[in-house]
Amino acid sequence: MRLSKCKTLLAAALAVTISMSCISSANAALSRKAEDNLFFASSTEPLGLDPALVDDMDSGNLIVGMYESLLRFKHGSTEVEPCLAESWTISDDGLVYTFKLRQGVKFHDGTPFNADAVKFNFDRQSPENLVPKMSYAPFVFGDVAKTEVLDEYTVQVTLKQRQTPFLRNMAMTYAAPIASPTALKKFNNNLMENPCGTGPYKFVAWDKGQQIIMTTNEDYWGQKPAVQNVIYRIMKDTSARVVALNNGEVDVINGVDANVVDELKKGGSEIYMRDGMSTNYMFYNTREGYVTADPEVRKAISQAINVPELVNTLYKGYSDYAKTYFPDLMAGNNDKIAISEYNPEEAKKVLEQKGVKTLKIITYTNARPSNTAGGLVLAEAIQAYLAKVGVKAEINALDWNTYRAKTLTDAWDMGFTAWGSDNGDADNFINILATNDPIVNQGLWLDPEFIECIKDGLKTPDGAERVAIYQKAEELIAQKAPILPISHAKELMAHSPKVKGELIHMSVVRFVNMSKSK
Repeated sequence: MRLSKCKTLLAAALAVTISMSCISSANAALSRKAEDNLFFASSTEPLGLDPALVDDMDSGNLIVGMYESLLRFKHGSTEVEPCLAESWTISDDGLVYTFKLRQGVKFHDGTPFNADAVKFNFDRQSPENLVPKMSYAPFVFGDVAKTEVLDEYTVQVTLKQRQTPFLRNMAMTYAAPIASPTALKKFNNNLMENPCGTGPYKFVAWDKGQQIIMTTNEDYWGQKPAVQNVIYRIMKDTSARVVALNNGEVDVINGVDANVVDELKKGGSEIYMRDGMSTNYMFYNTREGYVTADPEVRKAISQAINVPELVNTLYKGYSDYAKTYFPDLMAGNNDKIAISEYNPEEAKKVLEQKGVKTLKIITYTNARPSNTAGGLVLAEAIQAYLAKVGVKAEINALDWNTYRAKTLTDAWDMGFTAWGSDNGDADNFINILATNDPIVNQGLWLDPEFIECIKDGLKTPDGAERVAIYQKAEELIAQKAPILPISHAKELMAHSPKVKGELIHMSVVRFVNMSKSK
């Protein structure tokens, strides 16, 4: 990031200079009124700030403030409402969506928002234009046959087939947000470090490894945020985040685990907790040549792990045991099955028969909202269970961003990730296991029967028939064991009593919904 941008982007509103030696002075410039500045401490640095090129929650936390989509989710709901599109119609055959766009909206760089901008963004992520890291584009735009500009503020989208969650997809954090065509052309189709949307917040600066700053978009078409500036600090150590919150250095923290809740409460901080819509799971490498390509081996490894005990030990009531892949509240959850049940005797027998003596685990080191114990702690717990059935597991633990890259290049048998609901729809939650994109389907399990099941669910209208399709999908996961679901995390953060509002919704932090008192 060009550090000189700090002064020019805020101009008279905020005189901010970011460098390794002047973070404190930058914060001082922001803090003319304490209630205008919200300091958020995260365990992980975002991958980037281009909604088409990321899929991680930390990036999403910032993207939802700086960008907008045609539609958005109502507060506390998975129902959609108008945003950049004021209204829409759907053809009788369910294939043509016509959106009437909001007029008078501008991107942060001054470019007018219109139908051409929508078409530019949709075409950018069409199948023929995909580039690496566009992991969400196939889900959101894979069935789009064409996008047409009918007039300056009317755009028409024609689908190849019915897609039941299409409108919900238009409100998602990733892929769906509309970026400035001018900025995309200027920065060679990559806004990872130069975000430019129409949202209530706009980008100020990014000091890598330290913090990212956003400030209010004074030209925003809608209601402006209650908090003027957001300072998104990177603090990997959980203890450091706890101390910073209790000392008043930051206002909100994520990556909270059960072990620090009492300390936070004693320090006067408040705990924000609600049932989440995410699944923390272990995935297996099913590529040819790996021992975990054998479904019997995968089943045996899963049987060697006492998941309920592990969840109780690591998360102490702040995550629920994931009996199935879908969270309980999601349509498609099949409560008649368990993906895996603890059976160490059978596991040992099968692993010995298969000659499995060693395994390679790749993991991340830090805490995540879906895994507050941290990836290394989780891997070590799995390692201990495997040792009990005679298998030695080697662990390769890396920081989050390196870990994501190494799952694509290194040799490993098992790894860990999580998936959170982007739109409340079952397809969005499970279709990642039916794609050939190794960024989201890390183990590259490509089962034809499962893939057909997901295709059927995508075009089937909401109702009992669609629910049954996703219940069948869970049965296939139980039979073929491409993953081992571990836990459904509570949405858990901690904050100063001065901070109020809906802190998190649809798996990402919503700064626009927060307020801060004096």
